[in-house]
Amino acid sequence: MKAFDVERARFNMVEQQIRTWDVLDPAVLDLLFTVKREEFVPPAYRTLAFADLEIPLGGGQRMWSPKMEARVLQELAIAPGETVLEIGTGSGYFTALLAARGALVTSVEIDAGRATPARSKLARHGFSRARVETGDGARGWGRETYDVVVLTGSTPLLPEGLVAQVKPGGRMFAVVGEAPVMKARLLRAAPEGALVPVDLFETVIPALVNALLPERFVF
Repeated sequence: MKAFDVERARFNMVEQQIRTWDVLDPAVLDLLFTVKREEFVPPAYRTLAFADLEIPLGGGQRMWSPKMEARVLQELAIAPGETVLEIGTGSGYFTALLAARGALVTSVEIDAGRATPARSKLARHGFSRARVETGDGARGWGRETYDVVVLTGSTPLLPEGLVAQVKPGGRMFAVVGEAPVMKARLLRAAPEGALVPVDLFETVIPALVNALLPERFVF
């Protein structure tokens, strides 16, 4: 059997998946070669690290597809030194990408079984600008404000607690809605504090644990 060519698979991912999704920022593309995605996927899925699919992480959660990771990273346009709050660490790979862009990342993962290995992988690969907290951040995390807030799971409604944590002039990424209709949305905070949304694309991803739900009518 021919040995799995990791670098060829990585190159094909960038050329066949990432570029075709309008991800053309050279800085983002360079990171996809330097931040090793295969080091963050569960070992059983290592040969699928570059496939156009969402890799299972257990507990009903999945990694974003490579093209979504790259597209969101491009849309956020992280500047060195910016602060980022990430809700849902998952494998830690997107956390690593954010930190590699120069951000100071606080990532919150509700499942200790995911938080612990993600924390270890980030440390092992030198991502000292990222810290992983274990807890429920679906409605907000602490009292600090951030330049960027990223939700890696979907939410039917945007919780005010997280909206309030976006600094004036900052931005938030969230997938908003319920299956089968969800919108990947970039929201920018106007000087007066209101978030101005721009819909980027449609997708369906698992919801954050304890995501804010709309009130339901009971008959």
